[in-house]
Amino acid sequence: MNRLLITGSTGFIGDPCVRLAAGAYEVHAAGRGGAPGLPSGVTLHRCDLLAPGAVARLIERVRPTHLLHLAWVVTPGVCWESPENHSWAAASRELLLAFARCGGSRAVLAGSCAEYDWSTAGVCHEDETPTRAHTTYGRCKRDLGLWACSLGKERNISVACARLFWLYGPGEHPDRLVPAVTRALLSGVPVSCSSGTQIRDFLHVDDAAAALVALVGGQVTGPLNVGSGNPVTVREVVSEVARVCQRPELVRLGERPTPAGEPPLLVADVSRLRNAVGWRPRISLAAGIQSTVDWWKSNGPV
Repeated sequence: MNRLLITGSTGFIGDPCVRLAAGAYEVHAAGRGGAPGLPSGVTLHRCDLLAPGAVARLIERVRPTHLLHLAWVVTPGVCWESPENHSWAAASRELLLAFARCGGSRAVLAGSCAEYDWSTAGVCHEDETPTRAHTTYGRCKRDLGLWACSLGKERNISVACARLFWLYGPGEHPDRLVPAVTRALLSGVPVSCSSGTQIRDFLHVDDAAAALVALVGGQVTGPLNVGSGNPVTVREVVSEVARVCQRPELVRLGERPTPAGEPPLLVADVSRLRNAVGWRPRISLAAGIQSTVDWWKSNGPV
């Protein structure tokens, strides 16, 4: 059985990836924290990949044939310009070099829609939309992806870079849009929003995990968008959360200005992913929001 190492395995995206991959691979899950309730047969490696020597020790211990690299700084309000982006880029290069030395054959890296030029982007195409990132986060992700694909060609490693769009679902950071609105409404607190006319591409985290695990098992290389491919306004997302929470009267649309620099339209063209691995999203926005609200009801709105 192929041996799959998943970094960031205890995080928002990593957890469903581990659960989906278990059984198809000998899964080794690496993360800073604990992971209660891991599927049978999954080995947890608690480590900080930014610590000196941690990457080399992990790769030598696991000797993976496949790699799904998710670990990065993703804290809302911090990640866009954090100096830690450069640390993660350096650690990621070290990880891929060690993976190559141990004979690894297939690597999938989590990229971001932030790699695109948001001043010109609309419907984003991997080979057509400019990748002039406007943040440190986006630039580091873009540069790492280019370097990783070049390394793959040099070392005969199949490398794919998944450019993730707007993910949501159970376990998301509480300060991001869907959980922030959900927590406030479940607590009976009014929510002040912009007009919400921005059009985005929202994808449930379980669908994203299914796409990533499918990519690990494939051979397509280079950048691939991972999104729903379905445009939806922020207003529609907030309104759906309010409907499920049964508190639409608490939503104050238009009370806050739209943040500067927000593109009016930013969605994924997912035809490359669909054609290469046969993947399609299965969870509708209504079902996804319902599962997210239910999760927060069980795990505390505050």
